[in-house]
Amino acid sequence: MKRRLWLFLLAALLVIGCLPAFTSCNAGGAVGISSAEINEKGELVLIHTNGTEQNLGVVVGKDGADGVDGTNGKDGVDGEDGASGSGSVVISGAGSNIPAASSKGLRSAVSIVCYFESTVQQGGWRPGSGGTTTKEYASGGAGVIYKMDEAAGDAFIITNYHVVYDASSNTENGISDDIRVYLYGAENEESAIEATYVGGSLYYDIAVLRVEDSEELKNSAACAVTVADSDKVAVGDTAIAIGNAQGYGISASFGIVSVDSEYITMTAADGKTTVSIRVLRVDTAINSGNSGGGLYDERGNLIGIVNAKEVADGVENIGYSIPSNIATSIADNIIDYCYEKDNERVYRALLGITVSAADSRSVYDAETGLISIEETVSVYEVSEGSLADGVLREGDVFLSVSVNGIEEKITRQYHIIDLMLDMRVGDTLTLQMLRDGETVTVEITVTGAGKITQVYTV
Repeated sequence: MKRRLWLFLLAALLVIGCLPAFTSCNAGGAVGISSAEINEKGELVLIHTNGTEQNLGVVVGKDGADGVDGTNGKDGVDGEDGASGSGSVVISGAGSNIPAASSKGLRSAVSIVCYFESTVQQGGWRPGSGGTTTKEYASGGAGVIYKMDEAAGDAFIITNYHVVYDASSNTENGISDDIRVYLYGAENEESAIEATYVGGSLYYDIAVLRVEDSEELKNSAACAVTVADSDKVAVGDTAIAIGNAQGYGISASFGIVSVDSEYITMTAADGKTTVSIRVLRVDTAINSGNSGGGLYDERGNLIGIVNAKEVADGVENIGYSIPSNIATSIADNIIDYCYEKDNERVYRALLGITVSAADSRSVYDAETGLISIEETVSVYEVSEGSLADGVLREGDVFLSVSVNGIEEKITRQYHIIDLMLDMRVGDTLTLQMLRDGETVTVEITVTGAGKITQVYTV
């Protein structure tokens, strides 16, 4: 369901003279978790660095000491047998350790500062009569190390497009030409790492940065993020946001996934383009500067890239994150089509069909105890002259899809839409369809020419 919301993009615009010193992760009053314990009632209680407590309710491993009631919480990481517990933070059924998960996320997290210059008209009643002035300012956000070569000190970093772009910038493409990233624990100017823009998408709000031959990377605890399958994220799953909240430096906040997939309509970074983005909704605390930072699961694996929150009277804890499957597909697309090439935009294959979803329903899995949504996805319309013309028909129902030998069931409308980001010219898509009551298999090859619609930029 698409909704028009009052949202705000989370990059913190800061005047250069007011930029924080980035001396530590707690600069500016950022609050983290100092310790955790399981009380006599089997409830998990988090103690924050500001002295406040947060009771998360009953968890597996009643007392965290002898594992009497904790069959899957041995050390809070591997969830073997709950024999010792050791007071570890164990979330129900997952055998997970939130501090360890956060630490894993911190290793792939970076804070980002982008510097801009903008020339504006100064005074006068007619254009040019009062002269101009150039102002300098910066945008603070966050990012995730996606791919990294430690020995070479090279890395690709995922962030939001709106973190590195400003419509008022004097640069030709609006992208900052002075981008600096900082690793966790090294957020000071002496440790700043220069990064360059590889490419990005205004419509998907994803950009990729490149770092090369960095001594800071070579001699750090940083590592590339481990990416989880965001299609398998369930409502209630752990959602840890790590980013540069308020520009104070890297910090973490904790919550759950509230909605596993929905569309939000918002104004893009250029201030005029309306875009519709598929997102995860979370109740995790999200603030300015969290933009581009990672959203992690209970094992510290990436499930999304934080990009927006809803701001309105009476609204609390409604934040949004671009699912990891979309974010990494866009990142791979950028790397393939933009890195060391004369191009900065994403290319997406276009089948030339309109898909529809019907019979939306909840499905309960007795084995996992989880509930999910499934839809019947079908072809609504086929564009004449498109890749799908003569291959697919109106009314065809999608059953499964296979690309490069990897098969996936189609149970949500977005499966087909998102898949096109992974297709490249020459790839063949094998579709199993239900047509007139019979199962048929069809193939579509993405071509670079000879069709009305093949690939287009986004």
